[in-house]
Amino acid sequence: MNSQSLWAPLTGPLRVVRGYPRRAPLTSAYVCLLLVGHAWVIYGSTDRAATVLGHVSTNLDNLQDHPVSALIGSVLFFDGTLTDVASTDFIGTLITLGLGVCCFLAWAEHRWGAPRAAAVFLGGHVAATLLTAVVISVALQHGWYPADVRQALDFGVSYGAQTVLAIGTLALPRLGRLPWAAFVLAWPLGGADWTTGPLPDFTTIGHLIAAALGFGLLGVPAFRRQRRHAARLPSAVSDSEPHRGSVPEPASPAAGTQTPPSV
Repeated sequence: MNSQSLWAPLTGPLRVVRGYPRRAPLTSAYVCLLLVGHAWVIYGSTDRAATVLGHVSTNLDNLQDHPVSALIGSVLFFDGTLTDVASTDFIGTLITLGLGVCCFLAWAEHRWGAPRAAAVFLGGHVAATLLTAVVISVALQHGWYPADVRQALDFGVSYGAQTVLAIGTLALPRLGRLPWAAFVLAWPLGGADWTTGPLPDFTTIGHLIAAALGFGLLGVPAFRRQRRHAARLPSAVSDSEPHRGSVPEPASPAAGTQTPPSV
């Protein structure tokens, strides 16, 4: 067996990896930014990281005091682990960062373009965060959540990733869409905490809201078709180039004469 046959099974995956930055440049840059931020939190100054994460957490107090910096800063980090592979946090990282950002956000960027993919991701993050804050406020009024939830540490990409996971149902074959939708809704419920009252923990509610937003976008016509210029490219090329093997039209019987253009 020669060396070429040994590397043959890896040719396809390696081609996909090499072409990933070209197909999804915005997602590639964003993933690099998240990895750098995660490394800074893990290996940098613990006190400084705690201060920054506390500032960008999208809890009620921060949303009332500095909502813009909290909402924007929150998506610059992901709440998970890349090393503790035996933990449930690692599974969450695989779903949100691996599937949500690396796979489905890249698919959305390739399908609709970077601006629209970013709008879906950031829109899901912001809308789910604000709607969850409303739920938390109501729950606090009824005593369903403890009072310290107002200062809870809550940051990361999971709400935006959940929205992209839901709208990414379009990327699957029809037979796989219903099971995938069930998975998107079920995985947050798998780790839900119901000990505080009739509602699960607020992060579970946030993930369910983000999924509902993504599923709602499935009915928007703009998200059911690809970019127009990408769809028109093959036809434009075929129209501008001569067809190979085509037979030229016969010349006019009156040699050297031309049909006058119609007015």
